[in-house]
Amino acid sequence: MVLCVLSLIVLVIGIIAAIVVSKSQKAKKMLYIPIIIAVLGVVGVFASCVVSVPTGHTGVVITFGKVENYTFEAGVHVKLPFSDVINMDNRTQKGSEEMSCFSSDIQEVTATYTLNYRIEKSNAQTIYKTIGKDYYNTVVTPCIHESLKTVTAKYDAEDIIGSRAKLAKEVEDMLASKLKQYNIELVSTAIENLDFTDSFTQAVEDKQVAAQNKLKAQTEAEQKIIEAEAAAKAKIIAAEAEAKANDTIAKSLNDNILYQQWLEKWDGNLPQVAGSDANVIIDSLSPTKAAE
Repeated sequence: MVLCVLSLIVLVIGIIAAIVVSKSQKAKKMLYIPIIIAVLGVVGVFASCVVSVPTGHTGVVITFGKVENYTFEAGVHVKLPFSDVINMDNRTQKGSEEMSCFSSDIQEVTATYTLNYRIEKSNAQTIYKTIGKDYYNTVVTPCIHESLKTVTAKYDAEDIIGSRAKLAKEVEDMLASKLKQYNIELVSTAIENLDFTDSFTQAVEDKQVAAQNKLKAQTEAEQKIIEAEAAAKAKIIAAEAEAKANDTIAKSLNDNILYQQWLEKWDGNLPQVAGSDANVIIDSLSPTKAAE
């Protein structure tokens, strides 16, 4: 619209100047100057009727401050000279927010939240009409902060560490729902650099070390019990085997075998028994008598 107004002013000035010069005999030779000015004004008016919308943008048409119900796609278009065209970027855009929030157990959490988003092409004029061109700072940033703070407050700090993927999914779902109300589509998100205070981080590390030491002690104790039980079972098995062997040997022995073993071990000397009256001689020729 500015170009159109300036062009009209130049055109009017050129026409008036041409009229004035044409009435003066002395200035007629300079008539070409106002004519050139008027031609420039005409060119300017025509130029204000042509607009180019770059690739990846949607042209929102505004006439005397009113947002029209139609838009221009990428390319060259003819418009009314008093209309302006605002180019709205409908490509996928990236945003990143660094923020801090609190868990349910009042632990401070700092995070960098990154998202990719785009506006809905068909509603570009609605977005401009209701939000404006700076929709990221007006709508997207507050929605990010609200979604992340709301979801984080549902978890305690240790759960946030262990359930990061679940937390990210909940934040993404909530954020997508909020942005949809403003005709903005959420493409993807990521929670980066999730961090806690130094004191809490140290406390978590100490707890993990203690748990590892406890597990190690339990493992060593269980190992000793297993080894002791194995040793006891081995002794029982050995004792049972020895008892079984002795029982088998005992059952296999008879008088003849015992006598034969006695003969094999006898050195030929008769054993003597000390007594009060006389020596007792054992008859070694008869196994029955020897047994008696």
